[in-house]
Amino acid sequence: MNTSDFAYLADVLKRRSGLLLPASKTHLVSSRLTPVARRFGFRKTDDLLSELRHAPEELLRAVTEAMTTNDSSFFRDCGVFEHFRGVILPSLLSARAQSRSLRVWCAGSSTGQEPYSLAMIVDEAKLARDWHVEIIATDLSSDAIVRAAEGRYTNYETQRGVSAQNLVRHFSQEEDGWRINERIRRMVTFRAFNLLDSFGWLGEIDVIFCRNVFLYFDPSEKRRCLERLFATLADDGYLVLGASEMLTGTSKAFVEVEDVRGCFRKGRAARPMALAS
Repeated sequence: MNTSDFAYLADVLKRRSGLLLPASKTHLVSSRLTPVARRFGFRKTDDLLSELRHAPEELLRAVTEAMTTNDSSFFRDCGVFEHFRGVILPSLLSARAQSRSLRVWCAGSSTGQEPYSLAMIVDEAKLARDWHVEIIATDLSSDAIVRAAEGRYTNYETQRGVSAQNLVRHFSQEEDGWRINERIRRMVTFRAFNLLDSFGWLGEIDVIFCRNVFLYFDPSEKRRCLERLFATLADDGYLVLGASEMLTGTSKAFVEVEDVRGCFRKGRAARPMALAS
């Protein structure tokens, strides 16, 4: 793989998605971009990369989406979902008793397992019909969003985290797997969205799940994105990152919830957001 072409690919990814591509990831480039090369008529991945500087928008978008990680599973890191069920949801339902409105955003939702897991928990809470609960799920990959909206999963995918009780209650069996039932699907709105773009369309959000999205982000883009997350999150809301994601050296605006790794709230003194130097 040509060093110059690899460097240009890394620059494209950073500019278009905020992702960093280390030089050690050449094997990842080949495996992720081979299907894209074939789809666009290139014999080899190297041929695609050599033409990337002159590529049309369609190809650049396909390359960027292919290089993002879309691995997901239902109720992944179950402790997070238990905290949502036992602490976050009851707390916000009490705080929103007058408005009877709750808004949740799953950023980097991949093929939909995370927002559907949250929808199942909300469904089990059996809220009164006059409650309006909106779960917004976004991802950079338009292909992942299309698949997520369909709500169809293989046997292997449902076995990764779905209990027998939830499978019976929330899924219907199909010839080649399972599909989320319509009630749960209606609770989630899917949309292709780049976290580097404006958050203006979102409005105020009560809970933001943005788990493992920042693991390979450029540090400066991560700080800018956290600033926008801060502005979007309700003052008494929750930000949920991956269990291994810390904000030390990045943001002083959020404080970690005690005993729950990766769960944050706005710091009392953080108005407006204060970025770490």
